[in-house]
Amino acid sequence: MDSDRYLTRIGLDPDAPAWHAPGGPDLDAIERLQTAHVRSVPFETLAVTGHPFDGSDDGAGVVLDLPHLYEKIVERERGGFCFELNGLAHALLADLGVDVDRVAARVVGDDGTGRPPANHHANVVEPDGRRYLVDVGMGVPTMRRPTPLDGAVVVDAAGYAWRVVESDRPDETYLTQYREPGSDEWTDRYLFSDEPRSLSYFEATCDYLQSAPESTFTGDPVVSVATPGGHVKLRVDSVTWNVDGEETGESVTEDEWFEALEREFGLRYESS
Repeated sequence: MDSDRYLTRIGLDPDAPAWHAPGGPDLDAIERLQTAHVRSVPFETLAVTGHPFDGSDDGAGVVLDLPHLYEKIVERERGGFCFELNGLAHALLADLGVDVDRVAARVVGDDGTGRPPANHHANVVEPDGRRYLVDVGMGVPTMRRPTPLDGAVVVDAAGYAWRVVESDRPDETYLTQYREPGSDEWTDRYLFSDEPRSLSYFEATCDYLQSAPESTFTGDPVVSVATPGGHVKLRVDSVTWNVDGEETGESVTEDEWFEALEREFGLRYESS
């Protein structure tokens, strides 16, 4: 993997001293990397869903292999979902000298229960003796800053507050939560334990999520990316913008969908 090219892909100067510091990048540098990543590399499921309007063009599929992920995300400047984005970001952080572990999480559904184990990949770093959750692979809302595992609240540039608290479940150690701008209510995002995992640990769940009819990823495609004040999200029939917690949107036709994909996310649809 060419870390300099990866840093350039997310809009960072690979020659900056932060990436060559003794002992690896500090917390401020990791935060800059995380913020740049979520604003440059979209969360997108096109490799799973295929063409949004032509059912004969299936997706190319997701392969959890670092050279494949690098070729897709860095060389072809595509996005991906959590296993891909956090999977490759782990390799970048490690190559830069960051103490980083892959961790398995389970997203909390609308009913308040955790979905199957390892249906989300995140990373935990320890740059200064304190452990932080770093996640560049979520849909909206997107985590932009390292979040301590001790319950401390972190507020990002879009006004979202994040925290990681102790879980009351016997099978998971931590619970990640967010609070929307202007709200007093915390929303559960996902449960996890900080036991280090290999990338191959996620293969079974990744295969399930990209193939099972009941998976949330095998329906219509979703594309999203963080913006300075919020995020933009593209569904098969609409594009929405969230700025400072306020959402606006408009419907799109088939032609407009492809125009929005390139305009808002810098992506062109690739047939499989």
